[in-house]
Amino acid sequence: MNYFDYETVAHEAGIPADRLEQLAKLFTQEEPHDPMLAELHTLRACMAVRDGRLTIEEALEEARLLAARMPVVADARQ
Repeated sequence: MNYFDYETVAHEAGIPADRLEQLAKLFTQEEPHDPMLAELHTLRACMAVRDGRLTIEEALEEARLLAARMPVVADARQ
């Protein structure tokens, strides 16, 4: 299911299909239980590339860092 039309924005930004697929996959790894949020992150990254605030490589690197971070779980016993 697609919540956001990030594909159109990616096309406007000149993002190749393989790079868009990588970006979407990374955000899905970051938000595995919230596909809407993963798509929103993908859309916002595509918009940033389209608007010249990031390159696709910078967006991918940031997404890789987010996907790789370890979740912080507070210990309720403290």
